[in-house]
Amino acid sequence: MLEHLPRRLLHLEGLAVLTGAIVLYFDASYGWLLLLVLFLAPDLSMIGYLGGPRVGAFAYDVVHTYALPIALGVAGVLGDSSLAMQIALIWAAHIGLDRLLGYGLKYPTAFRDTHLQRV
Repeated sequence: MLEHLPRRLLHLEGLAVLTGAIVLYFDASYGWLLLLVLFLAPDLSMIGYLGGPRVGAFAYDVVHTYALPIALGVAGVLGDSSLAMQIALIWAAHIGLDRLLGYGLKYPTAFRDTHLQRV
């Protein structure tokens, strides 16, 4: 049981981020439309795989880490930009859902090789 604990905690972390981002999004009274339009936008980074697994993994991983949406959210708060905050929350929610479902950061060997598991 304990050998599966790290993976389960990472999935739980994804659920927490997804839930938190969605709650904050709607608590700020942001509308559904932008959420629906942009929720899957980070997956466009998979186009990088057309350049091979190294380029694809790099493109995917850059877009699927929490660093950029957090930076955008901080910039949105400091700059009083609700659009930046909306995009940051949608982006974080997307990453949270990916982690919940077991999609992790990619290794350059193959798309299915992730830091969470082999998909």
